[in-house]
Amino acid sequence: MTLSLALIIAAATPAATAAAGGPGGDLMGQLVQFGPILVLVVAGYFLLFRPQQQRAKQHQQMVAGVKRGDTVVLSSGLIGKVVRVEDKELGVEVAQNVTVKVVKSMVSDVRPAGGAIAANDAKS
Repeated sequence: MTLSLALIIAAATPAATAAAGGPGGDLMGQLVQFGPILVLVVAGYFLLFRPQQQRAKQHQQMVAGVKRGDTVVLSSGLIGKVVRVEDKELGVEVAQNVTVKVVKSMVSDVRPAGGAIAANDAKS
């Protein structure tokens, strides 16, 4: 995509310079020439960077709100119950009497305590 954009800009440059009245051009000619590039940069910001920043902020808030008893889904797909919360790590019980230590940033989803349990699970 970058190569095609560069080719379009290179092809449009002589036409824009000629329309502006010569090699020097004026301010309006330069604005017409660089306007589409500016529009693409602004659109890219609002379509790519801003939503990702919002998702990252939402993830940080979610991870910061993890508390003991919550059920978490890790990025690997492992599901477990939080038994210990530290600054940067969690103790997650993945089976009865099996606790693993995970980095908080690897939590992809937090399910509040007391959520639905499967029919074949023993109620604790």
